[in-house]
Amino acid sequence: MLSKTCEYAIKATLYLAQKAHQSERANVKTIAKAIDSPDAFTAKVLQQLVKHGIVTSVKGTNGGFFIEPQTLPNLTLLQIVVAIEGDGLVKDCVLGLKNCSNVNPCPMHDKYAPIRDNILNMLQSLLVNDLATQLEQNMIFLKSK
Repeated sequence: MLSKTCEYAIKATLYLAQKAHQSERANVKTIAKAIDSPDAFTAKVLQQLVKHGIVTSVKGTNGGFFIEPQTLPNLTLLQIVVAIEGDGLVKDCVLGLKNCSNVNPCPMHDKYAPIRDNILNMLQSLLVNDLATQLEQNMIFLKSK
């Protein structure tokens, strides 16, 4: 359902949210290792997150990637997905028709529209900060054991 890029973006953001709880920054290699992602790919994902204001980066000896304290409390998974994938997942027709709607439905519209709405609601309601807390409590995991 989500691209690899989006999966890694979510994982990287959750990892950085955990670090934010400890007021720490992380470099690309550390993040890549934590989320089982190639370094170069992780760097590209992080650049996209920085571009969209989800993550901040600082260069230099004490530099690294982090999430601003004022950003973390309201940051949702939807913001990450939209930053990486665009809003097509939660707005577009499953068959790619431009004019699909309740008035002009595609063959799958009546079945897919409620699923799409549920996905939108789920992504809007999942706060990165809450998920980071669950990670810290070992209730959820970023990589397979």
